[in-house]
Amino acid sequence: MPLSVVVGGQFGSEGKGKVALHAAREKRAAFVVRVGGTNSGHTGVDGSGRIFALRQLPVSVLAPNSIAVLPPGAIIDPEIFIREVEMLGLDAGRVAVSPFASIISQEDKDNEGSSGLVSGIGSTGSGTGAALLRRVSRSKDTQLARDYEVLKPFIRSTTDLMREALNRNEWVIIEGSQGFGLSLLHGGFYPHATSRDTTAAAFVGEAGLSPIDVREIVLVIRTYPIRVAGNSGPLAGEIDWQTIARQAQLPEGYRELTTATRKVRRVGTFDAGLVRNAIAVNNPTGIVLNHFDYVDPNVHDHRVGFQGLNFLKEVEDGIGRRVDLVGTGPDVLLRREDLGGSQPTSKYSRQSER
Repeated sequence: MPLSVVVGGQFGSEGKGKVALHAAREKRAAFVVRVGGTNSGHTGVDGSGRIFALRQLPVSVLAPNSIAVLPPGAIIDPEIFIREVEMLGLDAGRVAVSPFASIISQEDKDNEGSSGLVSGIGSTGSGTGAALLRRVSRSKDTQLARDYEVLKPFIRSTTDLMREALNRNEWVIIEGSQGFGLSLLHGGFYPHATSRDTTAAAFVGEAGLSPIDVREIVLVIRTYPIRVAGNSGPLAGEIDWQTIARQAQLPEGYRELTTATRKVRRVGTFDAGLVRNAIAVNNPTGIVLNHFDYVDPNVHDHRVGFQGLNFLKEVEDGIGRRVDLVGTGPDVLLRREDLGGSQPTSKYSRQSER
């Protein structure tokens, strides 16, 4: 069955939204799925060049005619959901919500805010974990999407919709959230983890689909992995944004902010061991390396030099796999073979995903 799963290989913010949007456009996906909650954001560029950062909906809905799905495994903040639907000008024909999806209440946000998780492990305090805890405890106060009036126009059996599309051989793209290193079960950094599993297998289950539907798993990584601000856990080779800005020839004061909290991200050097673990668990059919412009600023002139090629070779040697696509900007993915490797500088043709 034509199901594609996009999964992060580090600590999130690897560019999964960009990759999922690229896949949705390339495959003319019928449905694009966002699992998880609003504790992370995905960024994509629409056909006119506008940048959108979404916390609830899959950013791959920017692909023409794709229908956004929030399946049973989604954790929904109704306020954020409605805001994003209105911002994108979507109607109920472009968005489907499972009646079994979980709801984040104000009480969930308050509980996380007062629990010490924000300062203790760098939680974003979105209420996602508290909502999951309430559902797992089977509290009588738990609300599902079917119980929430503002969501009723969007409620449908998302599994039935996607199953019919898959049976017609139409593509479905699952836009996984966060990254492998944050997995509650497999990341290896507990308790500095998120509130759920963040592997491809878990995403498929949350979507309400079968493992035998999966045709491809795309693991997305970045040249310099990040973690959210605060006491968010170990980060190999932690450096500062000033160092990266100088190397990448970016403006002084350049830094990345988290989509959910707008705090400055922590940043570290590439950790091949973490990615090897992500590969072992997810067994991806393809690998995308984003933020290559941080390594080699020549890419802005459609060239790649020794520095970039050497870094790419070190990554591939370190993870034991060849990279398939390289990201050099918010809407650009290049085929690995187009970067060359035998000359001091190799020119390539810019291939935008738009």
